[in-house]
Amino acid sequence: MPLETFKASEPLTLGVELELQLVNSYDYDLSSSANDLLELLRRKPFPGVVTPEMTQSMIEIATDVQTMHGPLLDQLRQIRDTLVAACDRLNIEIAGGGTHPFQRWFEQRIFSKPRFQELSGLYGYLAKQFTVFGQHVHVGCASPDEALFLLHALNRYVPHFIALSASSPFSQGVDTLFDSARLNSVFAFPLSGRAPFVLSWDEFANGYFTKMESTGVVKSMKDFYWDIRPKPEYGTIELRVCDTPLTVERAAALACYLQALCRHLLERNEPPPEEDDYLVYTYNRFQACRFGLDGMMVNPRTREQISIREDVLATLRKISHHADVLESQAALEEVERTAGSVGNHASYLRRCFAGSGSVQGVVRASVEALRQGPTP
Repeated sequence: MPLETFKASEPLTLGVELELQLVNSYDYDLSSSANDLLELLRRKPFPGVVTPEMTQSMIEIATDVQTMHGPLLDQLRQIRDTLVAACDRLNIEIAGGGTHPFQRWFEQRIFSKPRFQELSGLYGYLAKQFTVFGQHVHVGCASPDEALFLLHALNRYVPHFIALSASSPFSQGVDTLFDSARLNSVFAFPLSGRAPFVLSWDEFANGYFTKMESTGVVKSMKDFYWDIRPKPEYGTIELRVCDTPLTVERAAALACYLQALCRHLLERNEPPPEEDDYLVYTYNRFQACRFGLDGMMVNPRTREQISIREDVLATLRKISHHADVLESQAALEEVERTAGSVGNHASYLRRCFAGSGSVQGVVRASVEALRQGPTP
């Protein structure tokens, strides 16, 4: 079956998806409550879209198509407030964070939906280990070739988004020493990682995808778990490397950082992407997962090493005028605050563990952060 036609969309429009944890209020372990929560939410209008995810202890929310930081943040807050109120009625909690600190993957239950059951049969225990929580950001593209250009032009900035969003230092009850342990679960899937270096949609759709489909390995773009992938049905590219932040404020800021960065790249003042840009891609991605903002990244063109923190701050200075046009100054200020002073949410959760002495205390802090807004 041919790849569906790329439906061009308004350039630089945004859509945000967040996978969220459902948590027991008595012991802060994950709660298999997705069915009950979704049924309750169906009874009245929801300020966005809410859907099930792979296992019963997680849901995904999605915003409408947005263009500016203010309305995007407003809708995310409305969704957050609606979810919190519904969870209170069910006596459960809801939280961000890329991993649950102590859940046992083998206790998770696959959500009863044909695609999830099919994936469970295909991937075995990996499907339950996929009880991890990410933020996905869609950016509208005027044409399919523009989408592929942006997908590859963004490759050197992927460590920024991993490090800024990192919120999964704990897994299976221990500190993993990674700022983003979540991505290690994603990397286990055979169709994860980077997209092939193709800049022509005709070559991508009628060459690469047609060949892949003929092998029987894939049926649609959903079968690819790439760090960034095109979504032809929406006319977007989708950035998939971010952990779910602890707050919707951080989630909105990351989305608008991506929007401003894409506007900068579309001016085409940077060298065009090329295959050799990926020579250091896996190394840079590992550094961001392991060390967060303190990781080192190699510039694929100059071969110079720089800390991810410094590269983020330098990039913010370079794209600040785009934030003025897009009215997202507050978003970029939040990104600067994250990189320059307060750190990512992984560092915050480690401080919470040091203060409480327990992984339950870490989950409690995550629950409170989503309810109350910005963390220290």
